[in-house]
Amino acid sequence: MTDVPLPYEDRHHAGRVLAERLAHYHGRPNLIVLALPRGGVAVGFEVARALDAPLDVFVVRKLGFPGHEEYAMGAIASGGVRVMTPLPGLTVPPEAVAAVVAREQAELARRELLYRSQRPALNLAGCTVIVVDDGLATGASMRAAVLAIRQQHPEHLVVAVPVGATDTCQALRDEADEVVCAATPEPFRAVGLWYEKFPQASDDEVRTLLDQARREHALTGQ
Repeated sequence: MTDVPLPYEDRHHAGRVLAERLAHYHGRPNLIVLALPRGGVAVGFEVARALDAPLDVFVVRKLGFPGHEEYAMGAIASGGVRVMTPLPGLTVPPEAVAAVVAREQAELARRELLYRSQRPALNLAGCTVIVVDDGLATGASMRAAVLAIRQQHPEHLVVAVPVGATDTCQALRDEADEVVCAATPEPFRAVGLWYEKFPQASDDEVRTLLDQARREHALTGQ
């Protein structure tokens, strides 16, 4: 069920709609928006802009089922967090899991260096953290992110997405202090179905949006 007109035009449009659902956080002290790259960064950019909050990335990597990488068997995040998602009727040998984890760990490290360069990650301790993605299907990546962020002791942790599967949004309420899913259409099927334009985001786009967000936030004097 949703009162949001779908599909969204693109991730920026989705971010502006999501920001309206988060407007009550505007002006809250120690507010930080974290986006899951790559697709979540355009959404997070609009949310951070609307809330006058700093934007940073939180890198998570899906662990794709060997031979069928579109199916998530789990996810990893910064801080050594690994979340595995059971796939009914499917088993993966430990050595195959280890190979996927090693590959994705290398990509996670590459992205953190590329997106943040020499800038340290934001200190999340005692902060209100809104973690954003462009949608929730299985929720494996978001759950890994939430578990990793919890290790940094934020005061309040919010999961926010423009669209998500009802069951996944509900399940994450056990992990986060608040879950905001602007739209939960049925049947859900896939995140990309609820966007008119859903191209794969590039590393350059991520870096450009992060740089722009930093410049704009610095100008507000926050």
